[in-house]
Amino acid sequence: MRLIAIDTALDACSVAIVSGAEIIAETEVIGRGHAERLVAMIEAVMTKAGSRFSDLDRIAVTVGPGSFTGIRVGLATARGLALAAAKPLVGVLTLDAMAHAAPATDRPLLVVLDARRGETYARAYAADGEPLGEPQVLTLAAAAAVATQLGADLYGSAAGLIVAAAPDARLKSLGQPAYPEIAAVAALGARATPGAVPPKPLYLRAPDAKPQTNGIVARAAPPVAAAVAEGMS
Repeated sequence: MRLIAIDTALDACSVAIVSGAEIIAETEVIGRGHAERLVAMIEAVMTKAGSRFSDLDRIAVTVGPGSFTGIRVGLATARGLALAAAKPLVGVLTLDAMAHAAPATDRPLLVVLDARRGETYARAYAADGEPLGEPQVLTLAAAAAVATQLGADLYGSAAGLIVAAAPDARLKSLGQPAYPEIAAVAALGARATPGAVPPKPLYLRAPDAKPQTNGIVARAAPPVAAAVAEGMS
């Protein structure tokens, strides 16, 4: 299967083209400004791969949880590409992609992302990688309690915070990455059943900052993704 994978849900802006065992990827840790970099990165990996959008079988994009703005940027671009190239679009959860790339363990795993304000985005997985419940927002204390109850190792940007918040629990962190590996996003996107994870945002909570329109209607972003797909098809 040949696909393009996109991730802008957290601090990284990542794109990958995958064809069989070959992967061409670019990742930039930018924090903000995904909208300014994403289309150029898509063009770059498509050029390196010598690929056209008409060659793709599908498009995969992270849908959250993560940054409110980042999720919107990735989804809007992926939807534009899917529409212009007439290709199916599949969603991938950031937590699932991180679990996929986590170090091997024979224990359950709790993937935890720092959601700020003393909270985490979390999802638990069995030792075989199968999810144990849905993604949720947990306080640091609640995440520590879940990990203790499951006998789970921790993985993700909030792992160190949780270990520090519950020193008596003797929890173990397998690593503290702040964003998923784009290769993991691509792998899950390739094997996803269409519709299993709808390509729509999973925010889990309201954004920290709300737009102040003061009665002014916000202008829609130009359809840059559609233009790119049209020009490279």
